[in-house]
Amino acid sequence: MKVRLDSVDWKILAALQANGRITNVELARRAGISAPPCLRRVRALEQGGIIKGYRTLIDEKELGYDLTAFAFVGLKNQTEAELVRFEEQVRQWSVVREAWMVSGEVDFILFCITDTLRSFQNFIIETLTSAENVESVRTSLTIRQSKSEPRVPMANVGAEDDGKAQFEPA
Repeated sequence: MKVRLDSVDWKILAALQANGRITNVELARRAGISAPPCLRRVRALEQGGIIKGYRTLIDEKELGYDLTAFAFVGLKNQTEAELVRFEEQVRQWSVVREAWMVSGEVDFILFCITDTLRSFQNFIIETLTSAENVESVRTSLTIRQSKSEPRVPMANVGAEDDGKAQFEPA
């Protein structure tokens, strides 16, 4: 389902995605409206589920989490009940920071962060490969991150429109 957003909404979303700590006054200035309607719009975007939350980005390496890796997991059985059960297990593993169910040669891709190679190996051997229904696990250790952008592309934000722009991916 497409959500109808006008150009002001898009400007608000782009500014918040770039800096979630921006003040409402500055956000309103960037969106070209006054502060009270800006706050109302932000609240409406939150209540409408477009803004899901706010997070602080922390440099994991500065805190001693030096290993970032991906685990590609194939399951023995892909029934809905087994997929849901695996997803529930994944939510319990703190090493796994993000997980996607995918189509193709594997069933899940897990994005993992941990402090050492040994702790990652222990997670793979003792937890992941021993989990019921896991048939195969392949891993890739990262060398460096080459790009990090906010999730939603905002290529057309700021372009003049009729004030009733529909969501169109960049």
